[in-house]
Amino acid sequence: MAYIDPPKRIPLLMRFGIWISERITGETMLPARLLAWYPKTAISSAILESLVAHRDGNLDRRILKLVRMQTSFSASCPFCIDMNSFKFDEFHITEEEIEALQGKRELADVTSFSERERLAIAYARSGTATPLAFSAELILALKKHFSEREIVILASTTAQVNYWARLIQSLGIPPTGFSSDCTLLRIEEYATFVDGSKEAFSYEPKNSHR
Repeated sequence: MAYIDPPKRIPLLMRFGIWISERITGETMLPARLLAWYPKTAISSAILESLVAHRDGNLDRRILKLVRMQTSFSASCPFCIDMNSFKFDEFHITEEEIEALQGKRELADVTSFSERERLAIAYARSGTATPLAFSAELILALKKHFSEREIVILASTTAQVNYWARLIQSLGIPPTGFSSDCTLLRIEEYATFVDGSKEAFSYEPKNSHR
C-alpha cells in the first residue's frame, strides 16, 4: 500500500487521462491517481513522460531501454524497475546483462554489450549516484562515442527516471506488476519500504515529551 490514498474526487480531465493510461497498460496507475491531489504536478509529470525519448538517430530503443533499467536499479526503485523492465526480452536483454545492470557482474565482462552501451550504462550510474559523480575519463569517452544531441538525450532520460524514482518512492508506491519475469529481475531485493527486516529512519518531533 502507498503511504496515502488517492482523492475521492478527481478532476474530470485527469479522470480521462487516467482512464486512457489504464486502458493502455491494463493496470491501475496509482502514481497518476495519487498525483491528482495536486493536478499541476500530475499534468507536468504527464507531459514529461509523454516526451521521453525511446529512439533517436543512432540511439536505438535498446540502448535507451538499458539506460532506463540501469537508472531504475541504481535508484533502487521497485516500481521503476518493474515498469522500465517491461518486455525487456523484446530488446534482447539477457539474464547476464541484467546481472550487470544490478552490479552483480562487471560491465566489461559482458561481451554482448557494445562499447556505446557500456558507456551509456556507466553514464546513467553516475547520473544517479548521490552525490553525482562524473569522472573526466568517462566524459572524454562519452564525447568520443556520442554526439552532443545524444548526450543530452542520455542525460535527460536518466534524469527523467530519477525524477519518477524519487517521487514514487516518496509516496510509497509499490510495483504494479508490468514485468514479464519478476523472478529474474529480483525486484524484492530493491525494496525501499520499511518492513520488519529493514531499519527505519527514526523521527521524533522536536517538541515531544517522554
